[in-house]
Amino acid sequence: MATLGPYDPHPPGVPNWLNKGDNAWQMTAATLVGLQSVPGLVILYGSIVKKKWAVNSAFMALYAFAAVLIVWVLCGYRMAFGERLLPFWGKAGVALSEDYLYKNNTVETPMTEPFYPMATLVYFEFMFAAITVILLAGSLLGRMNIKAWMAFAPLWLIFSYTVGAFSLWGGGFLYHWGSSTTPAAIEVLPEQHLADAHRSGLLWMGWSGFNGGAPYAANTAASMAVLNTNICAATSLLVWTCLDVAFFKKPSVIGAVQGMMTGLVCITPGAGLVHGWAAIVMGMLSGSIPWFTMMILHKNLPLLQKVDDTLAVFHTHAPELCNVVLPVSGTRGVLYGGGAFQLLKQLVAAGFVIGWNIVVTTLILLAIRVFIPLRMPDEQLMIGDDAAHGEEAYALWGDGERYETVRHSSTYPADLAVTGARGLTIQL
Repeated sequence: MATLGPYDPHPPGVPNWLNKGDNAWQMTAATLVGLQSVPGLVILYGSIVKKKWAVNSAFMALYAFAAVLIVWVLCGYRMAFGERLLPFWGKAGVALSEDYLYKNNTVETPMTEPFYPMATLVYFEFMFAAITVILLAGSLLGRMNIKAWMAFAPLWLIFSYTVGAFSLWGGGFLYHWGSSTTPAAIEVLPEQHLADAHRSGLLWMGWSGFNGGAPYAANTAASMAVLNTNICAATSLLVWTCLDVAFFKKPSVIGAVQGMMTGLVCITPGAGLVHGWAAIVMGMLSGSIPWFTMMILHKNLPLLQKVDDTLAVFHTHAPELCNVVLPVSGTRGVLYGGGAFQLLKQLVAAGFVIGWNIVVTTLILLAIRVFIPLRMPDEQLMIGDDAAHGEEAYALWGDGERYETVRHSSTYPADLAVTGARGLTIQL
């Protein structure tokens, strides 16, 4: 009978520095965030547009997810979380070698050292990068040339996202200021996407990974972040619903989801830093202030029809929790120890990120326009998916392979000829 050798508590795949619990939670949190993108936003984008744009919209999200991953491991991760090149940018480098991904490495900031391989951290941070780019696609559905989008997504990641990520989370100057923000707080989502978010219930649960993974460990801050995320979202949803009933006599499902989303965005910068009662207060604010601006001011101020609504601003930070995760000693909230100077830092951080994004995004689009039209031709805009991809959504077998008919409309010029992607020309 064969005898077993001595028990090895640290086999090659389990080095002595590895914390299995932290590693398992970080990968789980990353996957939860990823579910918001694939299939979450892929399905959402494919379902909120007209049928003729379903394939194009879903593909924009799917392509972005894949493109971001490849660019991320080739250069993006180390530009966002690597060695410092500039106060706002890291040195580019490949994150693919076994030596780099397997070893226990720290996030190159004063944060708590993560006791898991660098591969886990690369995977986790990729999910944040991917969902940010996919959110950008939401404002371009059914309008942007798909070839222009294929060039834009990786370029924007390299020259815009990595700068904001390094500045805020990777050890850049805003990180050392104690500034905090998130891709969701930076991005400006069109109101129609917020209203249609009830089609994807993955967003709420996925947000637990969004905030729960931020402390980089399965620790008390992660527990607080997950709980506070759900408390704030639930409170915001209930407040929004109660206001709908009080003023409009009916509860709105879309309104409830709007309240959920504003609660999730509101709690994110301070999810692991505030007490539970503060999460409730933040939920009350995020469920009432945006409700007022959207349901009352929106109808009276035309300007608000073109911009998104402001969420709650003031955060009450718990001192013990701040000491757990914040790199700058003495950093507090506006209402506890930080004062107006800390608020000024937050405003400068937001202004820097927004300003950089505006300038870089404009330059990228201008450069792409030299080679590829940014907007699809009018003929393709009228046809939709068949013109862009040679395919149609919700078709069985060969029904979606080519554009066969175009319904005559008095809005089309009588002499307009529409050419499908397969070369079929229809005279209208």
